[in-house]
Amino acid sequence: MFIADTHSDTLFNLARGMKIDEVDITPARLHEGGVTLQTFALWSGPKGPGGDYAGIAEKEYAARQQFIDAGIPQVDDPSEAVDGKPHFLLSLEGCEVFQDGIEKVAFWRERGIRMGAPVWNNENALATPAKKNATDGLTDYGVKVINEMQRCGMAVDVSHLNERGFYDLFMKGSRPPMASHSCCRALCDHFRNLTDDQIRLMIQYGGFIGVNFYPAFLSESKEADTVTLAQHIDHICQLGGAEIVGFGSDFDGIERYPDDLRHPGQMENLLNALRNFGYSEDAIEKIAGQNLLDYFARIK
Repeated sequence: MFIADTHSDTLFNLARGMKIDEVDITPARLHEGGVTLQTFALWSGPKGPGGDYAGIAEKEYAARQQFIDAGIPQVDDPSEAVDGKPHFLLSLEGCEVFQDGIEKVAFWRERGIRMGAPVWNNENALATPAKKNATDGLTDYGVKVINEMQRCGMAVDVSHLNERGFYDLFMKGSRPPMASHSCCRALCDHFRNLTDDQIRLMIQYGGFIGVNFYPAFLSESKEADTVTLAQHIDHICQLGGAEIVGFGSDFDGIERYPDDLRHPGQMENLLNALRNFGYSEDAIEKIAGQNLLDYFARIK
């Protein structure tokens, strides 16, 4: 089965000195969990707009070599990943590196970046995060950047983007966006989660939603297991999104985990939770990875 995960912060942890066997996502755990495609984000974090965001990104980019040396190859497109062996894809979380000029989009695309979230939790030159407010949209420069990203074949990631910015993407962009690690606000009322109206728009335009594994986004009690996670996946499916939903763990970026899903080596527990919800093997294969493959085929 082709299993894909659209978000993790593993490279940031490696860049700040953790060892490859100390992080949530290790080569051994990718093999154990049967993960075919793991996305690693380059995250600029709280030093994004005013700090050394380029230096942080470069350290994380260099850290990817540890996985290459461990036999986990980088791919430029999800379709290049061969089922039965782990691979990784690169993304950006907070696109501060694009503040230095529109030409930086092509520069990072050439290095293998295939998706980018314009903003993290700090406001930057492109957009306003959901953490700040819901009303300030993409900046004029942000609109230019997202169109250049889409022209280059880079998916625009709405996770962390506020509601106004989300709708700006549909009015001012040219390709359906994705949410690499977001959950459902109808099930957990958190500003980081997507409303049903947002989910329906993603479905209508053929976007993609990778459901986040963070308990604080899954349950207002901040307690969760794979059943809770399956409920969010099922909610998207019940809205009509069975062909746009997948997994977006946020491993190495969260401090709490679903009780029975602490790392990618335990992915089978999530697949079993979906089976217990009555999903067929064909439906689970779509959710696990095929939907992501289809999404990238749509945005070429």
